[in-house]
Amino acid sequence: MSFLKTFSSCLHCEKGAYMDIVKISLIGVGGVMLGFLLKGTKPEYASFITMGIGVVILGLAVGKISYLFEALKEIQKSLPVDGKHISTLVKMLGITYIGQFSSGICKDAGYSSIAGQIEIFAKLYIMVLSIPVLLALMEAIHSFLA
Repeated sequence: MSFLKTFSSCLHCEKGAYMDIVKISLIGVGGVMLGFLLKGTKPEYASFITMGIGVVILGLAVGKISYLFEALKEIQKSLPVDGKHISTLVKMLGITYIGQFSSGICKDAGYSSIAGQIEIFAKLYIMVLSIPVLLALMEAIHSFLA
């Protein structure tokens, strides 16, 4: 039961967290509108606007990473989880976010084939990272059945 209390306290959002999503959404929509305005007159600047807005949103997301690490530490205290599995999970999250971010920029610039290659590489890399976790899970299942 203490695990559920800890987990629910980790998931409890700050009051400002809801305003952050509104702020990020408004920045994103404003960037899209600015990109549409510039696309007709100066299309080369539309890509720069997209990258700039993406970097600003990425910067705002990085500020939330400390909250993520605190929640993971609380989960690790409550459950006997190996630290390397938690670090693997964080690596997977980072790879996913960076892969999607760079793929989206490539798609906006008109290079969808490069975007597809980035997405495939990110998925393969996540699969490679997940193999030790999968092996540990299979070992745990095997020890329960034996």
